[in-house]
Amino acid sequence: MRQTIWIVALIVFAGCGYAPASHYAKAVVGESVSTEVVMSMEDPQNTVIIKDAVDTAVITRFRTTLGTKNSSSTHLKISIASVGFTPLSYDTNGYVTTYRTTVQMHIDRTTNEKTTQYNTTGVYDFNIEPNAIISDQARYDAIRLSAEKAIDAFIAQIAAQGANLTKG
Repeated sequence: MRQTIWIVALIVFAGCGYAPASHYAKAVVGESVSTEVVMSMEDPQNTVIIKDAVDTAVITRFRTTLGTKNSSSTHLKISIASVGFTPLSYDTNGYVTTYRTTVQMHIDRTTNEKTTQYNTTGVYDFNIEPNAIISDQARYDAIRLSAEKAIDAFIAQIAAQGANLTKG
């Protein structure tokens, strides 16, 4: 029974022309991507966190390889516009219990000597104990997850461009 369901699902997806976003994104960026995250002098620690998140997202979501700037078909130059923490909810005593992390990035994508600019934002909400400070680990995780969501939004933009390329 389980095999039948999988076979039917595969036929439906194949029959309707479904292709994952990574397929369309790869049509725009090519087989290899290099990344460069511009160091923020005000917040170098966040830059390192975001660099790791970007590299992970490139490998897992674009399904491409990371390469050097000279050997890659696409180069992504990413600068951090802002990283912020905003209180979302409070307990009955007025202590913050939920924060929203927002990471805004500016991305320059250079492919075939042509540069295209993008702005993207990622948000992540998380809880803390009332009357507690945000731990370094919670801060790290929130920034990383927000950066991954910003990259996901960027990949959606790229995939939309790739879908237009493959149609035309």
